[in-house]
Amino acid sequence: MGNSFGKIFKISTFGESHGKGLGVVIEGCPAGLAIDEDFIRNEMQRRKPGQSKITTQRKEEDEFQILSGVFEGKSTGTPIGMVIMNTDQKSKDYGHIADKFRPSHADFTYFEKYGIRDYRGGGRSSARETAARVAAGAIAKMFLKHYGISVDAYVSQVGELKLNKSYQDLDLSKTEDNILRCPDPIMAEQMIELIDSVRKSRDTIGGVVSCVAKGVPAGIGEPVFDRLHAELGKAMLSINAVKGFEYGSGFEGIKMKGSEHNDSFYTNELGKVRTKTNHSGGIQGGISNGEDIYFNVAFKPVATIMIDQDSVNEAGESVTVSGKGRHDPCVVPRAVPIVEAMAALVLADYLLISRTNKL
Repeated sequence: MGNSFGKIFKISTFGESHGKGLGVVIEGCPAGLAIDEDFIRNEMQRRKPGQSKITTQRKEEDEFQILSGVFEGKSTGTPIGMVIMNTDQKSKDYGHIADKFRPSHADFTYFEKYGIRDYRGGGRSSARETAARVAAGAIAKMFLKHYGISVDAYVSQVGELKLNKSYQDLDLSKTEDNILRCPDPIMAEQMIELIDSVRKSRDTIGGVVSCVAKGVPAGIGEPVFDRLHAELGKAMLSINAVKGFEYGSGFEGIKMKGSEHNDSFYTNELGKVRTKTNHSGGIQGGISNGEDIYFNVAFKPVATIMIDQDSVNEAGESVTVSGKGRHDPCVVPRAVPIVEAMAALVLADYLLISRTNKL
């Protein structure tokens, strides 16, 4: 239960952090899509651990294997099966918490739900699971590219350090120019220094990933309960460590009057209906209006810290939990491709659904 996402372009993931591997089955991908394995590999490299001093030092190459659904470089219309094998598990690092609940982790809740849990790296609740999502998201991106749709995310905040610029004022082609994935080099350096100082103090810190989808046609989205922004929110909130989602003007919009916030329509020189502003974030009534779709995703500080913490064990006894193993001091650099993947999966699914709306 709860391991599948999407309606037509649908994925189901499987695997644990310290199991033999992870995988995904993609259903609904139309036949004839050119599958660029180098592109998938690049997306996996962006998410993989061990990239830099500000990410976990677990070494996983995240090589993938396509098992089905692709013939002579193109999708066949049948389920696409992909696997990513684990190669650098160090399960002994978790023996000390075999019967202890780590604060703010899913240890306690999984134990209460199932009566059994895989304590090695968090098992199914580990962010390692997102490797399968990124693999699937890469194929969704290929599908969207066919229709001229792009999805780009970047780090816009770490702790109190906030990039107070709109995506329109940034050169998003520079996002991959630094280990933080922030397109502003000056702010990126400050954020990197902050994460590194937090890491050295054996602690963690949170941040924000911003994302923009361009080229999405008007009319994508399903009322009433499957509004486009609701599905994007669900997708983002399904990512490990996410604590908040806002699109368009978000919480800042409450400071404005209706006369300031409303996006006035006009017809451009090509006869296309546009809006003069985009406080709506490209979505009105849960349906895309043809403008850029943009949103922010808030990530909490990583729960595993290298500082002793009070907790209890499975017997309810008071214990001390000591942080061990290899963990990210801040998740946002590696979360950028995950946010893009989940957004691409939503848009691919809703683009296919839109084909059923009218003759």
